[in-house]
Amino acid sequence: MTKPMPTVTLAPMTTAVWEAWRGTAILVYAESKVRAGTWTADEAPGRAEREFATLLPQGVQTPDHHLRSVIAADGTDVGVVWLGPRDAPGTGTCFIWDIVVWADVRGQGYGRAALLALEPLARELGYDAIGLHVFSDNVVAHELYRTSGYVETDVVMVKPLT
Repeated sequence: MTKPMPTVTLAPMTTAVWEAWRGTAILVYAESKVRAGTWTADEAPGRAEREFATLLPQGVQTPDHHLRSVIAADGTDVGVVWLGPRDAPGTGTCFIWDIVVWADVRGQGYGRAALLALEPLARELGYDAIGLHVFSDNVVAHELYRTSGYVETDVVMVKPLT
């Protein structure tokens, strides 16, 4: 018997959640870029920090970026999502810059529920599609996105010359 998908709401991210998430998100992003071979270990922390500062210069208050806590039906904070423009706000495709389900509640359907909850928010903001990036080694996330209706539009491949 299949377990029903949980219901979640997307609440505005508090300053406390922002501060806790931001540091971890930058570290995870930097590590992912190193693992993917895109950046060196030496440059990754600084580059990740600069990208976040560029994209979110006013933190959680950055215009057109929507940072939300993913809240389960029982009120438990189960993760975060960051939705924003990739190009002009409110046109075409918005972008999931980050989506995280806390490690202790992964595998319970919260990621899929959060993706579903993002759809009406994106429509309300004037977008007609949602895009995202997934690192190739994140097999679980890739499968979640594929089975949630996301399709690959570009695949970048590299062959190291060692």
